[in-house]
Amino acid sequence: METKLNADWFKDAKWGVFCHYLPTPPHNREGRHLTSEEWNERVDAFDVEGLAKQLESVGAGYFFLTLGQNTGHYCAPNATYDSIVGIEPSKCSRRDLVSDLYEALAPKGIKLLVYLPSGAPNGDPVAMEKLEWENGYTGPGIRHNRQRTGKRLAEFQRKWEAVITEWSLRWGNKVSGWWIDGCYFADEMYRHADEPNFGSFAAAMKAGNPDSIVCFNPGVIVPVITHRTEHEDYLGGEVIRAFPVCEGRWLEGVQYHILSFLGKDWGHGEPELPDEFVIGYTKHVNEREGVVTWDVPISHQGLIEEPFIRQLKVLRQALSVSAG
Repeated sequence: METKLNADWFKDAKWGVFCHYLPTPPHNREGRHLTSEEWNERVDAFDVEGLAKQLESVGAGYFFLTLGQNTGHYCAPNATYDSIVGIEPSKCSRRDLVSDLYEALAPKGIKLLVYLPSGAPNGDPVAMEKLEWENGYTGPGIRHNRQRTGKRLAEFQRKWEAVITEWSLRWGNKVSGWWIDGCYFADEMYRHADEPNFGSFAAAMKAGNPDSIVCFNPGVIVPVITHRTEHEDYLGGEVIRAFPVCEGRWLEGVQYHILSFLGKDWGHGEPELPDEFVIGYTKHVNEREGVVTWDVPISHQGLIEEPFIRQLKVLRQALSVSAG
């Protein structure tokens, strides 16, 4: 498999920051969802300049922003999504937070990437029905222990690709990459010679920027794996408190990448990993030309919480000394 030259900048960046900017805290998914107006007020209050200054202060090479997740609220307009789901008022924000954040980050040399689930918002039954989405797991327990009932869901995929294509064309080169969550049923959904498949899914994300890097996250699997498709540029690399050894830059032709959190969970809690570990593991992966992304909590106003800024500054200092 060919290696991915479009991932060179990602390798050179070495490490970056990920934030879950969502209408509800990660562990309150069943709580009251915000109204459209409440969501718009929150997105309007997002301090893009303040966040850009924070990211510059810690030396982050790039930043991942969640477009949305399970509630059906998204932080940028999308007429295709609105026309399909028919929800009024729209749960897509009026403000294009992605474009505004790009304008704040670009002068500082910080790349912007976005997060999106591979499926429709599971907390929005109207959107699930209109998008023709079905969750592929049944039964109790965590997702990896449930019974698999994955289907191709071709009609859903075509609709979801159309939604993604509109965003990608809107943003063009402002977005440098996509991290697609929940690709647990790759064989059933994407591994086909005819579209929709891995190729058409990747093409939707790259519609506005052919050099955009994309990954298809298979879930928490250690050692980390690829989906063995030419259309994947870097590893999803999601790990939770089990950090694998990096053997080198490429894993089956895909850029090595690890994503984990510094808090108690995704977007939640106080720092739990010792500074020495965060420094040592980041160094380990970077020395083998891999990339590490650290998830940290973010406020409703779009600012990273101070204990994590402190830890990221310690990381920056240690890596600078090591490089020097």
